[in-house]
Amino acid sequence: MKIALIGATGFVGTALLDELLNRGHEVHALQRDASKLAPRPGLSVKTVDVLGAPDLAAELAGVDAVISAYNAGWTNPQLHDDFLRGSQRITDAARAAGVRLIVVGGAGSLFIAPGQQLVDSPAFPAEWKAGALAAREVLNRLRADTTSLDWTFVSPAIHLEPGERTGRYRLGTESPVVDAAGDSRISVSDLAAAIVAEVEAPAYRRNRFTAAY
Repeated sequence: MKIALIGATGFVGTALLDELLNRGHEVHALQRDASKLAPRPGLSVKTVDVLGAPDLAAELAGVDAVISAYNAGWTNPQLHDDFLRGSQRITDAARAAGVRLIVVGGAGSLFIAPGQQLVDSPAFPAEWKAGALAAREVLNRLRADTTSLDWTFVSPAIHLEPGERTGRYRLGTESPVVDAAGDSRISVSDLAAAIVAEVEAPAYRRNRFTAAY
């Protein structure tokens, strides 16, 4: 498949790029700075600013799907608003281009108790809250979408960490997947494996899924 990847140099995006190329897919990376990605077989790169591209939909022409690992920058004082603006532009572009959209969001919108999402818990780290609230709003907007947009939203485990790719993980939908000790964690490499598996064999169209051990 030919996959457009936004955010290929980020924590999740780097793992997604490796997973896609290792599985034989062609990747068209859209980057604010194309020079940050070294040439690799199967990879094409174009400098594109999500917030400023005059016709983002045109950049998605001919791809089978777009994976958005977009991040407006954790130290960006306008993170919340910029994340929403960028995510909306990506959503609108995918709709206009008629391609499937996979959004890598956060764990904050997972329900840890009836009616309570993780981001609203007192223990949720303040430094991640603006991004988590924005990601939750992106999910809410997708769910409210009444068009034929083919979307999937991905929530990682609560603890997303560096680590090896095992290819073994479990999937869920609205609540964190936890192990026998009650922990919800996954390596970024296994999260990438779960996302690419969903691209190859869709099971969560117009839905959200989460992955953990």
